[in-house]
Amino acid sequence: MGDFIMDIKQRIIELTDLINQANYDYHTLDQPTMTDFEYDKYLKELVELEDKYPNYKQDNSPTDKVGGVVLDSFKKITHKVPMMSLSNVFNEEELRAFDERIKKVTDDFSYISELKIDGLAVSIVYEKGMFIRAATRGNGQIGEDISENVKTIKSLPLKLKKEIDIEVRGEIFMPHKSFNKLNEDRLEQNLPLFANPRNAAAGTIRQLDSKVAASRNLDIFLYQIVSAEQYVNTQAEALEFLKSLGLKINPYFKLSKDVDELIKQISIYDQQRKTLNYETDGVVIKVNSFNLHETIGYTAKYPKWATAYKFQAESAITLLKDITFQIGRTGVVTPVAELEPVVISGSTVSRATLHNEDYILTKDIRINDMVRVHKAGEIIPEVIEVDLTQRKTQDPFKMIKTCPVCDAPLERKDGEADHYCTNDQCPGKHINRLIHFSSRVAMDIDTLGEKVVETLHDLGFLNTISDIYTLKQYEKELKGLPGFADKKVEKLLQAIEDSKKQSLDKLIFGLGIKHVGSKVAKVLVNKFGSMDALIDATYDDLVTINEIGEMIAKSLISYFEKPENIHLIEQLKQHGLQMTYEQDVIVEHEFNQKTIVLTGKLENYTRDEAQAIIEKLGGKVSTSVSKKTDYVLAGSDAGSKLQKANELGVTVLSEEDFKVKING
Repeated sequence: MGDFIMDIKQRIIELTDLINQANYDYHTLDQPTMTDFEYDKYLKELVELEDKYPNYKQDNSPTDKVGGVVLDSFKKITHKVPMMSLSNVFNEEELRAFDERIKKVTDDFSYISELKIDGLAVSIVYEKGMFIRAATRGNGQIGEDISENVKTIKSLPLKLKKEIDIEVRGEIFMPHKSFNKLNEDRLEQNLPLFANPRNAAAGTIRQLDSKVAASRNLDIFLYQIVSAEQYVNTQAEALEFLKSLGLKINPYFKLSKDVDELIKQISIYDQQRKTLNYETDGVVIKVNSFNLHETIGYTAKYPKWATAYKFQAESAITLLKDITFQIGRTGVVTPVAELEPVVISGSTVSRATLHNEDYILTKDIRINDMVRVHKAGEIIPEVIEVDLTQRKTQDPFKMIKTCPVCDAPLERKDGEADHYCTNDQCPGKHINRLIHFSSRVAMDIDTLGEKVVETLHDLGFLNTISDIYTLKQYEKELKGLPGFADKKVEKLLQAIEDSKKQSLDKLIFGLGIKHVGSKVAKVLVNKFGSMDALIDATYDDLVTINEIGEMIAKSLISYFEKPENIHLIEQLKQHGLQMTYEQDVIVEHEFNQKTIVLTGKLENYTRDEAQAIIEKLGGKVSTSVSKKTDYVLAGSDAGSKLQKANELGVTVLSEEDFKVKING
């Protein structure tokens, strides 16, 4: 029996080492040494043995990469050495100014440059070569324990090649391939799509279920050793040392003897990044020798011996084949550029916004022009200029006079840049109103996404918002439609039923009243308390509210004057939707009646979540900093708003300060 047990233990060790080596070969070296069939076979055998003999499972078992641990929340981790941010430079002039500042301290130095990965910073601790924990950057001083999710990253070894105690730092990211697959899966499930790989990685690393993190195939590059002087003397040596431990480093780094050589290297990086399977947003530049770091010094927030050169938003020249028009839920008609497909920032772009008539005329954009396109904020494709050197004899742009959907006349009001369809019964408006009403930010009707709305509208099941609540009458017919399985229909009908419990402000926002966003809707229900009271409100009643201006007041009066809108609200009443609102209790909190501005990237909250918390505590969120601002909540990479807050003497809160205040 003893020999049998020893054989089992030895087999578990063999399989652990075999699979870990295969992971390293494939995910770190990009040199697979085992077929997928063999890998799956060995992993299956290891899982079965560990299930049967759990006491022999190794600390570095590759089965941890599959996930399975479910947490209630993330524990706080205090960084022994703070995780500092980097200053930014945006052009050659600023980079040379950075170089001159260093030369005032020393003239005997070289630079090392590395690609700046657009992901999430992480700090990982190993003891005797074994993975112990991983933490987010947080506010630089305190982060969150994300160990279970980090363990699932296949390129990260849980056991180093040397038995040493070490803390290393790097960037977790989502490769383009993983990102595209994730969004394809979410599209099929009618879930909101992630805007970019960084957001997807951030959402993944904060999953409480590590199986979800494992399924999304994150990756990691390590680039820093904490207290590196114990092991090496330069950053170049540090990267090689990380590699020798079996950790994955980014292969794109380069030593430069001076700033001229560095500038040439940055232009090389700018070309290389267009071919990579992951997002980069710049180049990290450091003085290579660690001995000089203390001499050069630090500011309160940044090391003076390092900076990040930010790439300009990637753009491309392509042919504008046509200008088409799309209609939104409020009737706004937007011109759209139909382009010869071109790859920008890792994705193919074939359409781009042209905003409105004035935008096109100001830039003199014409059909058959060669135009430069970029992604505004690295997300939304936008035409930014025309290459006039390639223009031929095409005619100037002329705005259409009638709606592209219903052919009704278009109207442009004084003082506005947009054109509107004048037909309240326009089918284009109906579809977009239905999509908006069902969206997550409004009534949150799961599975009633854009494609489902369009299908049901085309088939005659959905024409107005009230039709959503009569769909249950057609359950049998819906189950007979192609692509509408029984479970999908049942889930849809249940989501519709659940939406009746949504609060009145969600309903008002969902109605799509012009100029009435989610924030204004919340102000209105807190003031009036019910739909009937809001309908009865006069213009004077509305404009006396601080947050309600003349434009919003006129829009509300106009909406409720139309009989068809009152009829819709009466129908929704009969269907059982919430028509009264339990007004927010005035909270005794220091945020009450305070104006707060959000800036930078928050690690633990989305902007919407932070705003909801502030408003729940009686505060008001503003988009600009002024003397009337009480607080600025600053995340990482905060920019001009933080600078203005400091100039005006406005109290600046870190994310950790914010947590302390809201918990108090």
